[in-house]
Amino acid sequence: MSKSKEDSNYEWLGEDDELTGEKDIIAKEIMGEEYSKSYFPPIRVYDDNVKADKKYISSLPDLQNGPSSLIQGAAVPIQQVGIHNFKLPLTYKKRNGKTIELETSVTGSVSLEAHKKGINMSRIMRSFYDHKDETFSIDKIKDVLETYKNNLKSFDSRIMLKISYPIKQQSLRSGLEGYQYYDVVFEGDLTKDGQFKKYIHFDFVYSSACPCSFELSEHAEKYRNRATVPHSQRSVARVSVRFEDMLWIEDIQELCLAALQTETQVMVKREDEQAFAEKNGAYLKFVEDAVRLLYEKLTNESRILDFKIVASHNESLHSHNAVSVIVKGIEGGFKAGVTRDVFESTGLR
Repeated sequence: MSKSKEDSNYEWLGEDDELTGEKDIIAKEIMGEEYSKSYFPPIRVYDDNVKADKKYISSLPDLQNGPSSLIQGAAVPIQQVGIHNFKLPLTYKKRNGKTIELETSVTGSVSLEAHKKGINMSRIMRSFYDHKDETFSIDKIKDVLETYKNNLKSFDSRIMLKISYPIKQQSLRSGLEGYQYYDVVFEGDLTKDGQFKKYIHFDFVYSSACPCSFELSEHAEKYRNRATVPHSQRSVARVSVRFEDMLWIEDIQELCLAALQTETQVMVKREDEQAFAEKNGAYLKFVEDAVRLLYEKLTNESRILDFKIVASHNESLHSHNAVSVIVKGIEGGFKAGVTRDVFESTGLR
């Protein structure tokens, strides 16, 4: 038997009827007489000429859509299954009517019924790419959810879009400008009864100067003529809101700034640094103060139906952080717990 070109890499096969290679001997021991002398190993050459037509595709295994007998473990429903952190550039509409293209990390998931083996995850991505050239806003998410809910024949579906959103910030006194970037997540849930719920999760970074430390510093100067520096630290408030009428990222940023005042700065000269120190002195706050100040502003915004605030003061005095959580407190709304992803993303470690 002559060797083909493809066989030349498999010297261990031996010639004709002779079984000389160690792998042949092992294979014959396993397979017995069923081990055919006409067996050839798979060809290790990529075939550029394969045409994936409908007939060929129909012949491919499709385990995700296999019978329920293929399910491993308990045959129970799965609340959410899908893909996380696939990225693509999307165009978003800004409050001023202009648009901006931003790298977007997408998490998409659907429910899975108890009798189904799995989902076709690529359909989530394909559904998203069907809308990739459109201008996105939170309401556009509903169209994507309906697309892949139908494509995957699921009861409900969910999307989260994570972006870093720039807003121009003016310095306190010098007049310089720079871009402040905000971690933002748009979330949309489409339930089996057709109800669409939309959320924005927004991280606001600010400085928190400790009221107690300020008073102790004042005491040391007044009674012992000692120079001191009150401790302050970079802090993060994760603001999650559910809303109906259009709510812009810029709206949430302005609410947070009005509540907390001491947002971290981008472009800073000496006069700005001095102004920032004065602002911290004017707006001292414990972590308890921070969430209550935000609560006050969010409660008075009629477009916001529900909210949750998680604040972390990443202490410069202590080796631990100070944290606080507050929710609006409506029935069936946000719960006051803090999940691990929030701990990690806001520095709550």
